[in-house]
Amino acid sequence: MQITRQADYAIRAVRYLTRLGMDKRAATSTVAQEMKIPPSFLAKIISQLSIAGLLHTSRGARGGVSLARDPKEISLLDVVEAIDGPILLNECVGDLENCPFKEDCLVHPIWVEVQGTLARRLSETRFDTLTNGKG
Repeated sequence: MQITRQADYAIRAVRYLTRLGMDKRAATSTVAQEMKIPPSFLAKIISQLSIAGLLHTSRGARGGVSLARDPKEISLLDVVEAIDGPILLNECVGDLENCPFKEDCLVHPIWVEVQGTLARRLSETRFDTLTNGKG
C-alpha cells in the first residue's frame, strides 16, 4: 500500500497552514511554492479538503486558504481519507463477501489487524504535533 501523491501534498498543505496558525490565511500560490506542490494539483486538493471540512477557502484580494479546525482536531487519517477515501489494505477487509474463501481465509484476520493498527496510528497523529521542520 502506498499513500497517493495527492494525499502527501494534502498533508504538506495542512502542515504549512498549521504552522501559520488558525487565524492566518495563505494564498494557494504561496502554499504551492513553499511546499513544492504543483499548483494544478493543489487546487483540487484544497477543494477536497474544504469539502471535508478541514480548510476554509475565500476568494478575492484578501482571499486564501486557512484551517477550518484546530490542528489538535485534525489527524493524518482525516487528511488521507479526505483525499484517498477510506484506507483499505485489501477488498476483503471492507467486504468479506468479495473473498472467495470468506471465513476460511487465514490471511483475512491479519489484514484486519494491520489495517486497524494503521488507521489507529494515523488517527492518533494530530497536526499540532507535526509543526516542526520544513517538509
